[in-house]
Amino acid sequence: MKYALCVEYDGTPYCGWQKLSHAPSVQQEVEQALSKIANHPVEVVCAGRTDSGVHGVGQIIHFESDAIRDNKAWLLGGNTHLPFSIGFRWIKAVNADFHARFSALERHYRYIILNRNMRPTLLHQRVTWFRTALDESKMQQAANHLIGERDFSSFRASGCQARHAKRQIKKLHISRQGDYIYIDICANAFLHHMVRNIVGSLFDVGTGVKPPDWFIELLAIKDRTQAGVTAPACGLYFVKVNYPKQYKLPDNHCFPEFLL
Repeated sequence: MKYALCVEYDGTPYCGWQKLSHAPSVQQEVEQALSKIANHPVEVVCAGRTDSGVHGVGQIIHFESDAIRDNKAWLLGGNTHLPFSIGFRWIKAVNADFHARFSALERHYRYIILNRNMRPTLLHQRVTWFRTALDESKMQQAANHLIGERDFSSFRASGCQARHAKRQIKKLHISRQGDYIYIDICANAFLHHMVRNIVGSLFDVGTGVKPPDWFIELLAIKDRTQAGVTAPACGLYFVKVNYPKQYKLPDNHCFPEFLL
């Protein structure tokens, strides 16, 4: 059987999603838990690898197993073997042609900024603290230039292994609620550090260092060194993945109300 499974996690204790030989990862913990329930080694494939410190609300994985287990056993049993920083949310048997990565149509991220003088306490490592006042309206003006299919070379990490830098951003919306600024971005796929590099450049626009039209120049110049800094990982959340309706996957992604 092939299964699709939704995972949420606090990325703070881990060096990203991908399994590493020298550091803790979310993937390693997930595979160990599933292997115990299946009573055989399980390997998983994810919809999108997240960086060290990035959080997941609706990460989707797939795996295969011949073990006869009901959904309750996979979920409750799996969560029993997971640290409290990782949890399984739902599981569903899928057709053999389903692929967590290649079947995905869209991926959604949210970046959360606490924009005030004082540092966070309860949300330490859950949001990015930016003490200088930000103009979210100018940030939105800059972000609008990124909508559509573009070459995002200026926003990709130097070590990015993607074959090309063209991606299609379908939504990039910036909003504020009190001291919190939310950057919601949806695209067909993302380059390494792409969201964090976009946010880092938006900081320069929000503080007035650069005008909103600067983003037009960045797209044209295709040079990462000319863009802004890479924003911290702690404010970034992998929210959900959209798949073709034929797979009938749950679309009940949730986000804690105090982060909305």
